[in-house]
Amino acid sequence: MDDVIIIGGSFAGLAAALQLGRARRKVTVLDTGLPRNRFAGHSHGLLGHDHKPPLDILAEARQQLARYPTIKLVSARADSVSGAIDDFNVLTGDGESLKARRVILSYGIADQMPDVPGFAESWGTSIVPCPYCDGFEVAGQHWGLVWSGRQSHNQVRLFHDWTDRLTLFADGHDIPPDIRADLARRSIPVVEGRITGIARHGGHSATVKIDIGPDVAVDILFAHPRNKPSASLHESLGLATVDTPSGIALKVDERRETNMPGIYAAGDLANPGMPSVTTASWQGAMAGIFAQQSMLV
Repeated sequence: MDDVIIIGGSFAGLAAALQLGRARRKVTVLDTGLPRNRFAGHSHGLLGHDHKPPLDILAEARQQLARYPTIKLVSARADSVSGAIDDFNVLTGDGESLKARRVILSYGIADQMPDVPGFAESWGTSIVPCPYCDGFEVAGQHWGLVWSGRQSHNQVRLFHDWTDRLTLFADGHDIPPDIRADLARRSIPVVEGRITGIARHGGHSATVKIDIGPDVAVDILFAHPRNKPSASLHESLGLATVDTPSGIALKVDERRETNMPGIYAAGDLANPGMPSVTTASWQGAMAGIFAQQSMLV
């Protein structure tokens, strides 16, 4: 029996495995090899790895974990989780049944691309969600922001640290009068109408096609499509969730434990509002530490 099975081997899952391996706990990491940020050319903000391709960082992390004899990395999907604390059973897509005392869920989330031609193809390059991840490289340039609700108003204010050139795309939504007044005060133009297509021009730049007006060119477009967990294991387990402006997240306490004793969660799955490798890494590390401490006798 493993001490911990980690489901999801991206930044959060591998960070958890590292802490557990260093504590000489027996760990199996199940991973499908499809991290959320695989579309990005570079990852930013992670100390010691700034501006490296995210898949390269993960490959290096897996190589480093190989020195720990109690960590096992398995390329497999987890189909189900059953049991209770100290006696969990995980069934893999290969039909293998694994047992563990604790489980860490770090299988991340999947972004739900809108049905707009060119949007999915531009995701991670011309269209990005996070200024902390990509803002520095395009600072001072013309940014676009797709309205996704009142939280977009906070983005408008946040973006000011990177650029004074911002265009807001209403995308067919009604923007409240008080926010429109503030946008006018800030001299931020609002493009009415729905977005009908995105044309990428290499690098970050893109042209946004509008149904009732001329195309608008921007140097980068920020958007926050809804997302959902990449797997449904939490549903069959009956784990508590919370609704966020961007999607569903697993509810965890200060020790990263869900409402089911012995099951922990970390990364975007438990915090979709702050999608960064830095956040995922520290949450994963803490989930590993707290899972280890919960097994002390």
